[in-house]
Amino acid sequence: MTTLTLPAVAKLNLFLHITGRREDGYHNLETLFQLLDVGDELRFSLRQDGAIGLDCNNSELINEQNLVLRAARLLQQYSGCKLGCDIYLEKHLPMGGGLGGGSSDAATTLLGLNKLWQLQLSIDVLADLGLSLGADVPLFVRGFTAFAQGVGEKLQPLQLDEKLYLVVTPNCHVSTAEIFQHPDLIRNSKPIPPGEVLSANWRNDCQPLVERLYPIVAITLQWLVEYAPCQMTGTGASVFAAFPDQTSAQHALAQLPANCHGFIARGVNQSPVWAALADTE
Repeated sequence: MTTLTLPAVAKLNLFLHITGRREDGYHNLETLFQLLDVGDELRFSLRQDGAIGLDCNNSELINEQNLVLRAARLLQQYSGCKLGCDIYLEKHLPMGGGLGGGSSDAATTLLGLNKLWQLQLSIDVLADLGLSLGADVPLFVRGFTAFAQGVGEKLQPLQLDEKLYLVVTPNCHVSTAEIFQHPDLIRNSKPIPPGEVLSANWRNDCQPLVERLYPIVAITLQWLVEYAPCQMTGTGASVFAAFPDQTSAQHALAQLPANCHGFIARGVNQSPVWAALADTE
């Protein structure tokens, strides 16, 4: 095998509760990650010279801090692999939207190069490597919808109804660091008792602060709630609502405000990246 093409799917936070702040500055949280069936796409081409190159349909993302490059180099260094690769990132997910696009791209890079370079590293090893790149990366490495605790790395798989979602992103970029460092962020939510995740009172503890700091997010939620109950994902700016069928979701999408863009996606319990990897066997 010399080439490999894999998806890098989005996620929603169906809820996000922040239960405290840790001594290292990170936050303990509880969240329900819902994987979606849409996202970015990565194409990997094997190189024999050990070099790693990145190209992208968005030239702004071709830089040394891109998580795809960092993931590839981390895996190469960890494994001692002498092979390299050229990676093309077809970017579809909005940046700064809370949909996990960068983390998902990094996870797909770890999974894809583990396959292309024939490293045969375990999923546990890849997830641990991914955690050093970002708290959401292990979720996408493991590839299942999950209840998460800790900084988001302690994952318990859940089987949810695979609902249809309209995801809407207003034209603004919310800084995750700004939100988590803000003194007004809610940080004292009580942990959900074991076994009560699906019956708990769901909310996003970041949403009130983001709505205040980024009024366009509040306006977008006010628009979307006219069609269905809605909330923000992650630290925003994307918001979402579940719809009973494609027709009603499409109707809302057709009324999208001019300062937003959106897409319809279905929730999935297992990431399509695993089906794509299985097809290469």
